[in-house]
Amino acid sequence: MAAPITLDGWYVFHDLRRVRLHDWKSLGQTRAQALMRDWADFANRQYDVQRNREGSFGQFVVSGNKADLLFIYMRPTLSELNDVKAQFASTDLADVTESVYSYVSVVELGGYLAKPGVDIEQDEALQARLKPTMPVHSHVCFYPMNKRRQGADNWYMLPPEERREFLKAHGMIGRQFAGKVKQIISGSVGLDDWEWGVTLFSDDPLHFKKLVYEMRFDESSARFAEFGPFYVGVQVDNDGISDWMMSCVSASSRNAESR
Repeated sequence: MAAPITLDGWYVFHDLRRVRLHDWKSLGQTRAQALMRDWADFANRQYDVQRNREGSFGQFVVSGNKADLLFIYMRPTLSELNDVKAQFASTDLADVTESVYSYVSVVELGGYLAKPGVDIEQDEALQARLKPTMPVHSHVCFYPMNKRRQGADNWYMLPPEERREFLKAHGMIGRQFAGKVKQIISGSVGLDDWEWGVTLFSDDPLHFKKLVYEMRFDESSARFAEFGPFYVGVQVDNDGISDWMMSCVSASSRNAESR
């Protein structure tokens, strides 16, 4: 049975980090502000890369305790993602944070989207999806997933026609959220521990719940989908991440003064 053809775009690095609060609070406001200025310089370089259409970048404050921060980088090659990783390691922010989860993948689209006789590299609409600018929506949801390979519920042993019918029904649910949720699907077979990474963007996080809930009742998900951890957060700019980080220091300083 032949494997379906995929179209592959930019490589993606999801970097989820926790702030080491003891180290961060011990800096005091003056050093902490200097650290955030250093971070802004780094982030601005990433935004410059995005403006030049040489990659993409987003920063997020994560809800819950699984992580504090999420940085998403996209680049044309894995080597360039490694360079970004090294550049981050040189920042002061790297000294007060630690990685709690990371994910490496590549933006993936179905091969059926390629129009016969059209050069994929010259198809502007397709290239925009394969090399996406970070959506500006205020919220993000990221999770990895697999297709099940168990007994009768083995996705990879289904005939192509049956897979297409499942995906068609699955896609109809997604269309209900057109304009409400933007998604970037990235393939990770052979690149990371799961088979796909799903990154959703929306201005209303409740849409994440409603979309995933609807998908649960779709047969292709009910029978074949296995989900990893979910991470939800708020997209921020340089001022936003600085405000959030500095609020931890400010609260610590107020508590110290009150004692």
